[in-house]
Amino acid sequence: MSPRPVLLSLPRPCHRDEGSPAEMTVLAPAWSPNSSLLLLLLLLSPCLRGTPDCYFSHSPISSNFHTRINELTDYLLKDYPVTVAVNLQDEKHCKALWSLFLAHRWIEQLKTVAGSKMQKLLEGVNTEIHFVTWCTFQPLPECLRFVQTNISHLLQDTCTQLFTLKPCIGKACQNFSRCLEVQCQPDSSTLLPPRSPVALEATKLPEPPSRQLLLLLLLPLILLLLAAAWGLRWQRARRRVELRPGVPLPSHP
Repeated sequence: MSPRPVLLSLPRPCHRDEGSPAEMTVLAPAWSPNSSLLLLLLLLSPCLRGTPDCYFSHSPISSNFHTRINELTDYLLKDYPVTVAVNLQDEKHCKALWSLFLAHRWIEQLKTVAGSKMQKLLEGVNTEIHFVTWCTFQPLPECLRFVQTNISHLLQDTCTQLFTLKPCIGKACQNFSRCLEVQCQPDSSTLLPPRSPVALEATKLPEPPSRQLLLLLLLPLILLLLAAAWGLRWQRARRRVELRPGVPLPSHP
C-alpha cells in the first residue's frame, strides 16, 4: 500500500491575512525547503568560498611590522637556509604580493621545527603577512626558479615588500585579482632585446661591393697565379734542355 501524500498549507506570497489562510494541496518533497535554502546560502557565502577577488577594503599592514621582523632577525643565532624565487615577473604591486605569499610558506614551515621562543617571534612576523592567505592563489608555475639563501635575506626582502605595499594596499589599490596567478619572467634566451632606429640602421646588411673594388681585391691573386704559372713553365723548359746535351739553358727572366 503506497503512502498517502502529505497535505501542506502554504501561505501565498505577498498576501495579507484576511480570515482563514488560503490552502492548497501539494505533494511533500523528500527534502525540506529550508535545507535547500541553507545549502544555497552556504554555497554563496563569501566567507566559506574564500576571497577569489583578492580585495582589500582597508590596509592589513600594521605600522610596526618592521619591529617584529627586526626582533626575529636579532634573535637568530644562525642563518637558516631557505629558498627565494629569483624570476618573478616585475608586475606592479603583484610582485610584492607574490614575494610575501612565498615568504609566508617558509614562515609556516619554520614554525614546525622552531623552539618555543622562536615560534613566538615567527608568529609575530607571520601575523604581518598572513593577509596573503585571504587570496586564493593558483598553484605555483613550473617556470619559477628558486635559489638558496639565508633567512635573514628573506626577512629583509619581506620588510622591503611590506614597505612597498603599505602606502597603496587598501587605499589607492584594493583589488588584486589580477595577481592570483604567480607569473615568471620570460626566459631571456628566447627574447630579442628591443632595437632602436639607430641600432637597426647599424645592423643593416652592407651593400655588395662594386665591380672595380672586386677587381682591385682580386688583382694580387691574379698576379700571384701568373707568376706561379710562369715559374712552372720555366722549370719544365729547363728540364727538357738538361735532357738534350749541347743545347744552352734558357735564361730566367
